[in-house]
Amino acid sequence: MARSRKKPARKRATISPLRWLRRWLLRAVLALVVLIGSAIGLYRFVNPPTTIYIAQESARLGGVDRDWAPWDQIAPVMARSVVAAEDANFCLHWGFDMAAIRDALEDGANRGASTISQQVVKNVYLWHGRTWTRKAMEAVLTPAMEAFWPKRRILEVYLNVAEFDEGVFGIEAAARHYFGTDARELTPLQAARLAAVLPDPKGRSASAPSDWLRRRAARIADGAALIAKDGRAACFED
Repeated sequence: MARSRKKPARKRATISPLRWLRRWLLRAVLALVVLIGSAIGLYRFVNPPTTIYIAQESARLGGVDRDWAPWDQIAPVMARSVVAAEDANFCLHWGFDMAAIRDALEDGANRGASTISQQVVKNVYLWHGRTWTRKAMEAVLTPAMEAFWPKRRILEVYLNVAEFDEGVFGIEAAARHYFGTDARELTPLQAARLAAVLPDPKGRSASAPSDWLRRRAARIADGAALIAKDGRAACFED
């Protein structure tokens, strides 16, 4: 009877540390892409229930005033006013206004170049602050959001998460708070004044405007009328 031969022991496959690191980095990148895509895709259709900053202010103040207003319940002049005030080239860029960035770099710290799209990303997905981590995440998320969301949706979310006074978030709450009306009933002057308080909502008032804010609102009203005529509002209006 022939003796059975022992099979040689299999050598255990070894993975080099570099290959292992590359494999896990690839998995991490893919997981991050899926996470970003899911987050961007979800709020394309679902209204954000809150944001980090709104939650922080709610905890600090013991509650906030906020009521979501869908796009068709917001006066069209309100959208034109915030675009004229905050991002006149909103319909022309993909999330970053390169001309405004160049102008800001030339002027130093005297002006900002943040677009409405960047502000939506910061308000909805991130936190307030000037850390490099937040800026890097904003740089990734902004073009992704621009690719998936129509401009009208970006504006709708922006108007519903923006702070208009201490503890007052969104255009519906702001219209009631300042003027005792609904967002769909805002006049051009009221819309311009609300847009004028956005950079400093805790330090400015739309119902008791300073002389400076009155002048600023008048310029915004003119700008809103101009972008309606020259086509820079076409991407979010019928």
